[in-house]
Parts: sequence; C-alpha cells; structure tokens
Amino acid sequence: MDFLKDLWDFLKERKKWWLMPIIFLLLLLGFLIVIGGNSAIAPFIYTIF
Repeated sequence: MDFLKDLWDFLKERKKWWLMPIIFLLLLLGFLIVIGGNSAIAPFIYTIF
C-alpha cells in the first residue's frame, strides 16, 4: 500500500494528473488479462481485441 500512497503523493505534488487515465487503462487491461486467462468469459474478452 505504500506504493499507492507514494504514487498518489507524486501525482499530487508534481501535478501530473494526465497520468491518471493511463494508469487506469493499464490497470483495467491487467484486470482483463487476469480474469480472461482462466475463466469461461475468455472467448468474449478475446473478441474485444
């Protein structure tokens, strides 16, 4: 959790708010990969890409 706090402090202090959508999209993509790897919805996720 220290990493998330440090990341938030960095974004707040340096005013790098444009990084938030990029971080969100990377987390979403990682989440889809983890879920799609071993589940029944994998064929539906693969059709998106």
